[in-house]
Amino acid sequence: MRASVAHALLRAPARGRGIHGVATRSLPTCPTVTRRQLPIESASKWQSRGQCSPIAVSTRPYTSTSNPSSIFPLGHPPKFAFAFDIDGVLLHVAKPIPRAGETLQFLHDNNIPFILLTNGGGKHESERVADLSEKLGVPLTTDNFVQSHTPFQQLAAQGKKLRNGTILVTGSDASKCREIAETYGFKNVVIPADILQAQPEIWPFDPLMEQVYKDTARPLPKPVWDGKMNIQDALKIDAIFVFNDPRDWALDSQIIMDLMMSDNGVLGSLSHKNGKPTPEDWRNHEQPGLYFSNPDVFWATTYHQPRLGQGAFQAALAGIWSKITGGDVLRSKTIGKPFRETYEFAERVLNDHRREVLIRGGHAKDELPDLCHVYMVGDNPASDIRGANEFQSPRGTIWQSVLVRTGVWRPPPGETTGPVEFEPKIIVDDVKAAVQWAMEQEGFGGHL
Repeated sequence: MRASVAHALLRAPARGRGIHGVATRSLPTCPTVTRRQLPIESASKWQSRGQCSPIAVSTRPYTSTSNPSSIFPLGHPPKFAFAFDIDGVLLHVAKPIPRAGETLQFLHDNNIPFILLTNGGGKHESERVADLSEKLGVPLTTDNFVQSHTPFQQLAAQGKKLRNGTILVTGSDASKCREIAETYGFKNVVIPADILQAQPEIWPFDPLMEQVYKDTARPLPKPVWDGKMNIQDALKIDAIFVFNDPRDWALDSQIIMDLMMSDNGVLGSLSHKNGKPTPEDWRNHEQPGLYFSNPDVFWATTYHQPRLGQGAFQAALAGIWSKITGGDVLRSKTIGKPFRETYEFAERVLNDHRREVLIRGGHAKDELPDLCHVYMVGDNPASDIRGANEFQSPRGTIWQSVLVRTGVWRPPPGETTGPVEFEPKIIVDDVKAAVQWAMEQEGFGGHL
């Protein structure tokens, strides 16, 4: 199952056209090299690098316009694109970071492709895009947006067991996460509120969000096993999905631990194989798989220090499991940045979006060059920067990491730089400075 799941996560959706795959052949115009072999250099040094060299620099001053040839003449579309994190790069929670909106507007006006690639989640892609468009004042669509749990839709599309089985979903608003999972194609979705309302004894403490649970709970498809009924007639969970940062860690942790120790995922049961044949043997009785949508321990908010995120919840679960089992490692599947599956998924989405943008901008379909460079602009070295640094594109595209000072990573007081666990190509003040630097590398400095 793990192999099929990994394969599913690598396949990006054709927006509105079902699921498709893209061959991972080496493309002729972009050299397939490692980042160490071929670092980003000045524009002049690229002139001898074949079709990946930049186009001659336009001398026309930039003014905001929808004219597709304001920078790139027809027949010479850009060979680069951008991927932007959101929290700490474009927004602080709901508040736009200065110069973020105007930077995206510049890219939009000049048909320079970009996607938003975030470890955030908890809302449907269409809802999040509408909200971002309003806050940033830039037209955005789901075609250039990938959030942490977007790749989960592939599991529903390509795996009958999960699509037709029963899954447990949790997140900041578990009821909304359920609705998202249903739009992805999962047919039977349970949330912790359903379980608590059906079996209050499962958590013998005062509920932290009692009214929320009452308002959002649905009847369970089958009852929780009570030790007496036929186990085949009890609720069986086939997989557990953490869509984004849960709010009630205590209840969620209890239910997840119950399922990790269950007999074949039947809630209320206890596997007789736990700790057998040796004390190190756990989860060998068809317990449900556990999926996290991102590993971020911290994320940037309006508070002056980063706050705990989904990665912290994952660490808490791992600690509880280790304590219960005497040191066993909690096995799970985590996607999101910095993991390869998410970057490969995002690159395919970006290529589909780029094709549409360039054709809409007047460039001939048969003249589109391959995508040579993607500039990943982020605020978190452990996710944005590490992911871009380590990702080796199957298409030969080179990803370059740009770290901004507006989010999770902050230099020491009085400094503009400092130690970074995963070193970016460059550190800049904000997203506008990041795009300015990238444009200079491509031979288009001075336009923003």
